[in-house]
Amino acid sequence: MDRITLTGVTAVGHHGVFDFERREGQPFVVDAVLYLDFTEAAQSDDVRDTAHYGEVAQRIVDWISGEPLNLIEGLAVRIADSLLAEFKLHAVDITVHKPQAPIEVPFGDVAVAVHRERAAAGPVLSGADA
Repeated sequence: MDRITLTGVTAVGHHGVFDFERREGQPFVVDAVLYLDFTEAAQSDDVRDTAHYGEVAQRIVDWISGEPLNLIEGLAVRIADSLLAEFKLHAVDITVHKPQAPIEVPFGDVAVAVHRERAAAGPVLSGADA
């Protein structure tokens, strides 16, 4: 499967379980791997036949800077689900980094990652139909 990798998409968000996180905000960084077939785009040489990574980056920023969530796990899932719904992707990997997480010990990064795949097309067969 072909893929587009977008790393380090950064925006300020107000996600977190603590009041000060919601009030003050902090940077969140998202990496995205988009799985799709480049065959049509390679033949047409038309951006409409691929996932326009500029538009993908903007959608990610919209989610980061949008409605606050308690958990970055929820942010990762919402980003992944929305990208699958909007773009012609077979699958997506999303990693959300929270480099300024309120942790009392020295650390380099906190990140969560999700992998989502587009549901297979066609009807689901029941046991009697299969």
